[in-house]
Amino acid sequence: MKRVEFLKQFVRYPTLTCAIAESCTELADLITDTAELSQASMVVEFGSGTGVFTEKILEKISGNTQAFSLEINEDFVKETRRRCPEAIVYFDSAVNVAPYLKEAGVEKCDRIISGLPWASFPEKIQDKILDTVADILEPGGKFLTFAYVHGLCLPAGRRFRKNLFSRFQRVLATRIIWQNLPPAFVYCAEK
Repeated sequence: MKRVEFLKQFVRYPTLTCAIAESCTELADLITDTAELSQASMVVEFGSGTGVFTEKILEKISGNTQAFSLEINEDFVKETRRRCPEAIVYFDSAVNVAPYLKEAGVEKCDRIISGLPWASFPEKIQDKILDTVADILEPGGKFLTFAYVHGLCLPAGRRFRKNLFSRFQRVLATRIIWQNLPPAFVYCAEK
């Protein structure tokens, strides 16, 4: 998606998009490498955006791994499908993931990669999605998401970090990808 088109999505849906540009390749590599996707059997992506992470997920999963994405912005669903024609992308909210897992023949997944704008979500939405993550992630599974550096200063960003550390046994933060706009890092949480 062209930068101008992405910016239009931000202007149209600022609380859902929360970025002025799509994630950079370096951030996509960092989140998918940290996920150790070659060891995964079922990967779910929350918020495919324009498909930057989706593309890397499909590159790095093994031939036996199942994967699908959920995205609530219809324009981003179309863009992800255009960018990654082999991807399975549903136009739906992350909290509605269970029926799609069932359709894939499983109840749980071992990897969740999220591109959701956590620092823009009110507490109820953060809690609802994190409850969903806890419900569908297998023991030993990994939940990965990124956060913007400036989001750590926002109350919702601090709340999300606290929620993450209170819900998971182990949470790691990666190095910062400064070339991302805005700069970001990855949280990797293990159940």
